[in-house]
Amino acid sequence: MRKAAIVILNFNGEKVLSRFLPSIVSLCNYPLVLIDNHSTDGSLTYLRKNFPEVQLIALAQNWGYSGGYTYGLEKLKGQYEYYILLNSDVSLTPGWDVAFIAQMEKYCATAAQPKVLSLSDKGFFDYAGASGGYLDLLGYPFCRGRILHTVEKDMGQYNDAVEVDWASGACFGVSAQNFHELGGFDPSFFAHMEEIDLCLQLRTKGNKIFVFPDITVYHLGGGTLPKSNPMKTYLNFRNSLMMLRKNLTPFVFFKVIMIRIFLDAAAAMHLLLTENKAHAGAVIKAYWHFLRGKTRIKNIVKTPQNKLTVLDKPLFSIIWSYYLKGKRTFASMR
Repeated sequence: MRKAAIVILNFNGEKVLSRFLPSIVSLCNYPLVLIDNHSTDGSLTYLRKNFPEVQLIALAQNWGYSGGYTYGLEKLKGQYEYYILLNSDVSLTPGWDVAFIAQMEKYCATAAQPKVLSLSDKGFFDYAGASGGYLDLLGYPFCRGRILHTVEKDMGQYNDAVEVDWASGACFGVSAQNFHELGGFDPSFFAHMEEIDLCLQLRTKGNKIFVFPDITVYHLGGGTLPKSNPMKTYLNFRNSLMMLRKNLTPFVFFKVIMIRIFLDAAAAMHLLLTENKAHAGAVIKAYWHFLRGKTRIKNIVKTPQNKLTVLDKPLFSIIWSYYLKGKRTFASMR
């Protein structure tokens, strides 16, 4: 069995591949695999012509991020100890992958991420993951370096390797055995929050999730679903509800959702006033589809789980801290 594979998921990403793949190939020390979600552009022609050494796994339809990785990685089952799932719009640094796997082994991490900085906003953390992800007591995600709409500048303030609640899917290292034992990402998520869901399942079983900030990657972001697309809003809200339903007992979920309904309604109103009615409608649609059971949820937790929090950090709400107390950085909330 080989040590690790670096796996990129692609869907109609010829332009992104032509920009980033040459550098990725030159900076990867482990085998590179591309899973294609049934692209209809020139992605596969570009790959076969320019990088025949990259292993291609072509899927028969577009399964999204979660299904694409889950079904694609089945083809690699039993071949590698670790997977590094890498977005196609990421810029890397020399030796990143060997150092990443070495850190995972040193800290006995089942899943992990490096520090993720923004490629377009130089010096700032990336929205998707920053320097490690957490959840507050209501299941809202936030990061060291990104709280809701505030993204911090990287000043080395979060450079310590620590255990976190979840690791970013932009660059997601995971034990292959554990990934397959849990059935991979839940395909019903399609995209967004599937890595948080998987990390919660891993932690429930006693596994550790880490961030290793001495390894840095740079993420462009928004290549598949830009922030302006209401579908992104829909998936974020719907998948958040699915994630909580899966990983909380019914009683705890009921208590959480009774508060979340009011806060998410306020978010919909904010979107209506600041974005447009399509984004506000996406929030309502997410709740409607979830409550009607439009999406099948697998692996719902049946055993008691006390809380959604990180280690010994006191329970708190980032909504309360951010909007009412004016705390906008991770360090100020500790």
